[in-house]
Amino acid sequence: MRAYEFPVRVTSEGWLELPETLLKVLPANQVVRVIVLINEPPEVEADANWSSLTAEQFLAGYSEADAAYDTL
Repeated sequence: MRAYEFPVRVTSEGWLELPETLLKVLPANQVVRVIVLINEPPEVEADANWSSLTAEQFLAGYSEADAAYDTL
C-alpha cells in the first residue's frame, strides 16, 4: 500500500480538490482509502493536552508493587 500526503482545498460545495500531479498517479476506476486530517481549534487541542497530562500523572503514581492486584 502506498500513501501520499498533500494539502487540498475544500470547495464551497464540500468537494476536495486533488492536485493534478496526484490525479496522474491514482489508479483509474479503483476504490482507494482516504484519511482526512484537519487542524483542531486551539481549545480542543488544549483539552487533549490536559487529558494526556492527567493520564500521565495518574500512571506516574502506579508502582510495580501494585501489579500484585492486577491478577486478582
